Amino acid sequence: MKPPAPVLVLELFPEVRKELLALLSGLTAEEWARPTVCAGWSVKDIAQHLLAGDIGILSRRRDAYTPPGKPMERWKDLVAFINQLNETWTAATRRLSPRVLCDLLAWAGPQVEEYFALLDPHAIGVPVNWAGAEPAPNWLDLAREYTERWHHQQQIRDAVGRPGLKQRRFFAPVLAAFVRALPRTYREVPAADGTTVQLTISGEAGGEWFLVREGLVWNLYVEGAPQPAARVTLECDDAWRLFTKGLRPEDARVRAVLAGDPQLAGKMLETIAILG
Repeated sequence: MKPPAPVLVLELFPEVRKELLALLSGLTAEEWARPTVCAGWSVKDIAQHLLAGDIGILSRRRDAYTPPGKPMERWKDLVAFINQLNETWTAATRRLSPRVLCDLLAWAGPQVEEYFALLDPHAIGVPVNWAGAEPAPNWLDLAREYTERWHHQQQIRDAVGRPGLKQRRFFAPVLAAFVRALPRTYREVPAADGTTVQLTISGEAGGEWFLVREGLVWNLYVEGAPQPAARVTLECDDAWRLFTKGLRPEDARVRAVLAGDPQLAGKMLETIAILG
């Protein structure tokens, strides 16, 4: 069986940042204030959240600055902490003008990209919590950061009625990163060795992945897996929205095609590839 290849996205960060700044610079005051799929957050709030991510990487990762606080040992505590940070930052930065916000994004983004370029993509770094608790290779951490920038920009584009970055070169890495959450989704699902669940994401940016039970864990493959006991087919646009909580599992079930074991197939719709 063949595991999926690393998702290498370093060269895409400047392009996605350029697209974001071009988008934001053309918004009207009314568009900055429009509500988004993120409950309680406007377009401007999401842009402020993206700035928070850049500032956090520069301070926490590049500069190794850790403010006082206790480590988060439980998933629910980590999610609560992240949600609190997000709300505190968003409330504080609402005083920024759109112009200042864009200037800060343009200032921080290149520094973040310079830091990312210094990392060995295959060295072990920090955990990607929605994929697993163990430290992950840097390429997966960077892929996670890329999905953050892509999906939040898409939420802004949805809110203001602008086309998304749906070309395969931009979109396929997002989906390839999000499916790394599948083993964690199924981690407590018991099954016999060799049991396989197939996910097909249809569309130009999609693909096929196979989740296989091996011993006490589920592992992800792209080829050579046993005959699946369950199959799930999602359209590209539904897949990213489901994995980022923009599409409810019950609504995804109506739109998806599920076959085989209903419990194994249905579990796929519980996949979440974000924190908060």
